Amino acid sequence: MITRIFLLCVGLSLFPLSSLAQDSPATYLQELIELAERKQLHQKRYWHLLLHYRQDFLGSFSSDVDDPGFFLSEKGKTDPQAELHATLAQFFSIDLVGRSQQVAQCAFIARFQWLKHQLKFDDTLFPVQQCIRFADWIKELNPASITLIFPAAFMNNPVSMFGHSFLRIDQHGQTEHTRLLAYTVNYAAEVPPNVGVEFAFKGIWGGYQGFFSTIPYYIKVQEYRDMENRDIWEYRLNFSPEQIHQLLMHTWEMGNAYFDYYFFKENCAYHILSLLEVANPQLHLTDQFHFWTIPADTIRLFSQTEDFVQDISYRPAGSTKIKRKRAAVQPSETYILDQLPTDPSVARQRNFLQLPQARQIFLLDLVSDYLRYKIQTDKRLAEIYQAHNHSILLNRSQIQVPSSPFPIAPFTLSPEQGHETTRMEMGVGWRNDELFEHIGIRAVYHDLLDPDPGYNPDSQIELSALSLRHYHRRNQFRIEQFTLVNVLSLAPIDSWFRGPSWKVKFGMNTVKTRSCDLCSNGYLNVGAGGALETHVFQREVFFLFGEADVNGSRAYDENHRVGGGLSGGVVVNVADNWKWLASGGYLGYLFGDRSDDVRISVGQRWTFAKNFAFRTMFTHHDRDNEVFTVLHGYF
Repeated sequence: MITRIFLLCVGLSLFPLSSLAQDSPATYLQELIELAERKQLHQKRYWHLLLHYRQDFLGSFSSDVDDPGFFLSEKGKTDPQAELHATLAQFFSIDLVGRSQQVAQCAFIARFQWLKHQLKFDDTLFPVQQCIRFADWIKELNPASITLIFPAAFMNNPVSMFGHSFLRIDQHGQTEHTRLLAYTVNYAAEVPPNVGVEFAFKGIWGGYQGFFSTIPYYIKVQEYRDMENRDIWEYRLNFSPEQIHQLLMHTWEMGNAYFDYYFFKENCAYHILSLLEVANPQLHLTDQFHFWTIPADTIRLFSQTEDFVQDISYRPAGSTKIKRKRAAVQPSETYILDQLPTDPSVARQRNFLQLPQARQIFLLDLVSDYLRYKIQTDKRLAEIYQAHNHSILLNRSQIQVPSSPFPIAPFTLSPEQGHETTRMEMGVGWRNDELFEHIGIRAVYHDLLDPDPGYNPDSQIELSALSLRHYHRRNQFRIEQFTLVNVLSLAPIDSWFRGPSWKVKFGMNTVKTRSCDLCSNGYLNVGAGGALETHVFQREVFFLFGEADVNGSRAYDENHRVGGGLSGGVVVNVADNWKWLASGGYLGYLFGDRSDDVRISVGQRWTFAKNFAFRTMFTHHDRDNEVFTVLHGYF
């Protein structure tokens, strides 16, 4: 009885005195709440999806949304029932709510439409509002289909190291040329400029707020493909018009919400999955990701869901296009091509004009592509590149013949064709005349010797890798290694592309020294350098780094050593399923334990199935040698 009186008072407080006299809205509100209780709507999956509720192992609910303005009840973040009651009550009000400052029926239009369908609202007893802003937005979007966009990983930006996911709202009557004008649905953290290392800490522990936004696709293409030189994969999803409308209604609602951004879990991929679940609640996508959400894993999940992906297309990065075209340049044209970017007048000289017209067109188009790439990536000399490109285009305009199509093939397969990101390993080996068994697990993601398809070549990102060993002679089990972070990026240098190579590695391993046999050692290793590419076999990448190295262990004098040195090596693709990695280096330590270390490593990987590979490794450190063979399984 007390509950009924309370709810009645809540409903009455929402209306002017003229409505109070009639009493019908308050009575109808009470009827709706009672009907919702009989139907147990607060327990329905769709209500939980709309409010982003997650249930813990104790049965309690909490919403991923962290914006208080998203909830119409003070207890709404953790109480689905209280939020449903408050939502129904607020639908009778004309007060403006949320960050979008609209009446509740329009601010939370997906909630309204679902409850209207479930409870069969009587419009004669209900103050139905006209949501003009939403109607205009839908009209401008003109939605026909939904495409998930996946820009590949970008090593020079921590937030993009695993790739990115967002949606494109494809329009009716859209063509390949007008597709760039379509709108996107994007989720990203709001990060201040030039935050530096602060981003790593706050990004991991939820220190930033994440927001949804809708901006034109051409802006995202310019950012990812042209400025960051990331290949883009497009996956057209199989949604009905009704499901698309449900997704967009909820996207509209998300303009009233922010989330605490977590780089590994509640990131772009995770929240895009939550939108897709609202469109089709049978998908259960977010349930598949418990500890981390890697964008490439979500793409693989899509490909494994029957009839979910209708079509896949590829949009090459500017650098990919240039490299593929450059590989088609004939040897006799190389000298001319090297001169054209810095001296466009070469296009009016005899040796260029003697080329067949088709080859003149090809070279001019290629040089223009390159100069536009430099305008985007080298702001310091952008004006010079702009002037040179203007001259190249003037020469091109004098040849009144259209350019021939030149298909651009990606350097690696689409991400869903790559190996899974978590890796288990089992093996045996021999270390300093002692046999051992080896097991290990890596949370994510990929290293230089892992199978290449679906991943950026010449890069590795390993997080949370743990290995255990049993040594026979001493009958000892021990933690052999724990890698917290192992990131490396090789950027082959040539006359057109000059990017730095770099690496960071932080964790714990086991060392052998004069005073200690197999002691635990904490380390931090950073390096910067360069790389070169050759094609003696399939492909080789040579690299050289200057390094700084810090170690902490009781195996060393003063329990630490700090130094630096040089390292180098080569990665060799011998065949599609066979790869070698050899490296060596010298490190001298000037602080703490004054010592030096000559390091040699040789390894090879043979892939015999998409998610299975054999690896053999030999490593040498001062007084420490081992060889072992391991089977890798990816899942």
